Amino acid sequence: MHKAIVFDLGKVLIPFDSRLGYQALKRFCPHDVEEIRRRIRSTRLVSPFEKGLIGPAEFVAKLSAALDLDIDYEHFCRAWGCIFSGQIIPDGMLEGLAARYRLSILSNTNIIHFGIIRETYPMLRYFHDLVLSYEVHAVKPEAAIFQAAIQRAGYRPEQCFFTDDLAENVEAARREGMDAVQFESLEQLQRELLARGIGWE
Repeated sequence: MHKAIVFDLGKVLIPFDSRLGYQALKRFCPHDVEEIRRRIRSTRLVSPFEKGLIGPAEFVAKLSAALDLDIDYEHFCRAWGCIFSGQIIPDGMLEGLAARYRLSILSNTNIIHFGIIRETYPMLRYFHDLVLSYEVHAVKPEAAIFQAAIQRAGYRPEQCFFTDDLAENVEAARREGMDAVQFESLEQLQRELLARGIGWE
């Protein structure tokens, strides 16, 4: 019997489009969107930032230098964090699940992005726990982040249901014993939950 429901954040709970961030940064530098994307990848700063291994001030300074940005910290954060819009899982469903199960978020994210999400998404109030990569110093699909989520849920792995839009993360969760499915749509997720006897109404 399931006791905990664990959601990925990006493209499961909240849509996002990284190109919106590149477009926003383009206003502050001489490069086009594709060059911005290429330069960001070449810095290899994003993964250690999501692991919390470098702080936001250092991240912003190094990325600004790599992109030739003329921007202050606050404007950078707004540009970097403008990638989110809308909500995929409705409040009513989250509220119903939270009343019946331990509800958690398990996300690869960073302190800037999650700060924006905290400001703009009241739905976070339904979650009993937030397992964030930059706080636990591990990212999906690494085993450590799933082990942290299971431990903090307080239940056996098989009692924890997990959904993520990326197949590699679903497979990693299954290796740790979680019941995991790849997220495709709200309707598909609802079918998966109901097939397991997991209700929210």
